[in-house]
Amino acid sequence: MAEAKKENWFKRTWAKVCKYFRELRSELKKVVWPTPQQVLKNTAIVVVCVIAVGVFIWLFDFIAQIGIDALIRVFH
Repeated sequence: MAEAKKENWFKRTWAKVCKYFRELRSELKKVVWPTPQQVLKNTAIVVVCVIAVGVFIWLFDFIAQIGIDALIRVFH
């Protein structure tokens, strides 16, 4: 009984790579891409949120530093 000859590693790997890119292409066709206006709006929202969080952290740090300096002066 003869065994079925197995394809070499390169052919198997190349077939898997080709299959991956075929499936990737078919999935990318299903994507609903945002319009430039949506991208601009979402980018603006992200920038505003980052600035707001940065200001909040800065204020918290500033107030905490004042509090720590006051404690150091009291106990020094």
